[in-house]
Amino acid sequence: MPFVRIDALRAGPDRLDALGRAVHDALAETIGIPYDDRFQVLTSHDGTNSTLRYDGFPGIRRDDDLVYVAITLRSGRTPAQKKALYRRIAELAHEYAGTEPRDVFVTLTENESIDWSFGDGIAQYVAD
Repeated sequence: MPFVRIDALRAGPDRLDALGRAVHDALAETIGIPYDDRFQVLTSHDGTNSTLRYDGFPGIRRDDDLVYVAITLRSGRTPAQKKALYRRIAELAHEYAGTEPRDVFVTLTENESIDWSFGDGIAQYVAD
C-alpha cells in the first residue's frame, strides 16, 4: 500500500521509470511508506490510440509533458503531510524526469484497511 497509477503522454520506458521512482521516493520521504512497498501501474499514451486531455484550470499553463498521478492509500494523513507529498512529487518528477512541476497533476483517494487484499484472497490489514 499505496497503489499508484501514473499516466504520461508519449513517455518512453526511462521517463516512466523516473516518474515511478519520483512518486515512490516522495511517498517514502513524506508519509513514511516503506521502500519495499511499491505497487505501481505506469502507462504511456501515444497521443493517437490513447491520450490525455487537459485545459488550464485553475490558471495553470500545462503542456504535453503533463503527468497524471493517482494514488490510493489508507486514510489518516494530515493536510500538512498531503501538501508535503504533492510538493515532493513535483520536485522529484522535475529532478528525475525533467517534468515541469506545473505538469504534475496528483490525486489522492483514501480508503480503509478492509479495502485492501494483497493476494491469496485475504484482507491482510484486518484481523479475523
